[in-house]
Amino acid sequence: MDTAVLTALASPRRQEILRLVWDEELSAGAIHRSLGDVTFGAVSLQLKSLEDAGLVRARADGRFRLYHARHETLGPLGNVLKRMWDDALWRLKLAAELEQTRRGPRRRRAAKKRKGGGT
Repeated sequence: MDTAVLTALASPRRQEILRLVWDEELSAGAIHRSLGDVTFGAVSLQLKSLEDAGLVRARADGRFRLYHARHETLGPLGNVLKRMWDDALWRLKLAAELEQTRRGPRRRRAAKKRKGGGT
């Protein structure tokens, strides 16, 4: 397997994007809305990495670009990933990893400041 593919799969954020576009074609905006806690620019950079690694294809549709996973790039590993994505423990692990790599203020801290008047 290509090093670029393995590098792309090493990121929890890119894994989540790949999961989102595994069975359906989505625009970058729809992916951004699904992730919720990252900027549109960050989503675009992650999509570019996935596209450069050959894990997703982009198709122009008017002024939008639609993204879909390229299953053939992963071969049999694709089935392993799909089973993993359906596993509740994996989803919990992913949520923890995404929270750990999240930049900017944490939601809980911001809520505490508002409630307590901030210090």
